[in-house]
Amino acid sequence: MEITNPDTFLVRAGFVLFLLALLTGFFIPVLLNKKMGLAAHVTGIMNALVLIALGLAWGLLTVSSLQANLIRGAFLYGTYANWVASCLAAAWGTSRRTPLAGAGYSAAPWKEAVVEVLLVSLGLAMLAGGGLVVYALR
Repeated sequence: MEITNPDTFLVRAGFVLFLLALLTGFFIPVLLNKKMGLAAHVTGIMNALVLIALGLAWGLLTVSSLQANLIRGAFLYGTYANWVASCLAAAWGTSRRTPLAGAGYSAAPWKEAVVEVLLVSLGLAMLAGGGLVVYALR
């Protein structure tokens, strides 16, 4: 099978996130919440694979330029914000939105709010982006 019209920007962004996620693994021992640090590491790797897959499948999508920009923006924001939110949760010890990995930890209310805003907004972005991709594959 030949890959036609890949989006090299998304593939490159995926490999950058993959590299950042691998580097995150080295910092797990110095993070406040090591379990959340491992989650940040794995989350980054999984989200990198999503970006790479989307970039490689780009030629299969039937989209306008507006839809293409919305999809790119939603997935870039969602994947990177997920990694950043997980790293912040690990470093700060937040637990409001990550009760399983954050059990036994708590942080200042503003830190909890930052992580919460990131997690909620990235969830909405990924849902919107995923819906647009499903529609574009019609």
